[in-house]
Amino acid sequence: MINLNKKITPGKIVLSLLIICAVLVQIYPLFWIFMSSVKTTEDFLGRPAYMMPQKIILTNYVRVITETSIPRYFLNSAIVAFFTLVCLAFLGSLAGFALSKMVFPGKNIIFVYFMIGIMIPMFVGIIPIFQMYKILGLRDTYASLVLPQVGFGIPIAMFLFAGFMDFIPDEIQESAFMDGATPLTVYLRIMMPMSSNAVITVLTFNFISVWNEVTFANTFISNMKMRTLPIGLTEFLRGMGTRDWGITFASIGISILPTLIIYFILNDRIIEGMAAGAVKG
Repeated sequence: MINLNKKITPGKIVLSLLIICAVLVQIYPLFWIFMSSVKTTEDFLGRPAYMMPQKIILTNYVRVITETSIPRYFLNSAIVAFFTLVCLAFLGSLAGFALSKMVFPGKNIIFVYFMIGIMIPMFVGIIPIFQMYKILGLRDTYASLVLPQVGFGIPIAMFLFAGFMDFIPDEIQESAFMDGATPLTVYLRIMMPMSSNAVITVLTFNFISVWNEVTFANTFISNMKMRTLPIGLTEFLRGMGTRDWGITFASIGISILPTLIIYFILNDRIIEGMAAGAVKG
């Protein structure tokens, strides 16, 4: 129930207004994109860009699907994201489990080694990676996009998993070991089910970056059929974008829709996972 006796101060009113303004600033660009994607050509030519459409149409989305290569680019991005996230979740959780729950020589050194990877920007590896791909013949393949993103994403994934698993009592795994369970069994049957929030956080956090990744896709992919969605959108800006803004905005709307859906559905779980994984020790 609402507490009517709660005192409303000018400071709270100002703070509420600032929060509302910040929310509107964040939401309006998304609203404008989807609003523009359902406009007719007449709306773009005869009305200001900020005005609502006189008539809402879905023709632009139909044309994107039937007349452009966006479905192919969408599939490429989905394939890269799937394999990247699977590798990150598997390798990151394995490393996090070992560094959090197992005792072995050099454990702290290995943890610091992983943490150093967070401080290394991915751009420093583009040239050597490009040279290796040229020698190995990996250019214009899904592997050329999956491998570097997995490599640069493992440190933060391991850090989140290790931080989360630190909160799981050691007595649980000790009881499992006493019952004859192996470390792999403890990892698969106990740690991973109890780390569902961490898994969702790692997958969602990396999905957004992988889905919007441009640098690797623009460097290692030259085949038109292998382009990912962010790179494919440049075709509309250079060609169709100057003549048909409706189909351009529809393409942008399709590209950002998966990240919006995933974030809004899993928002609470992401916050819980980040809060748990951010505390080490």
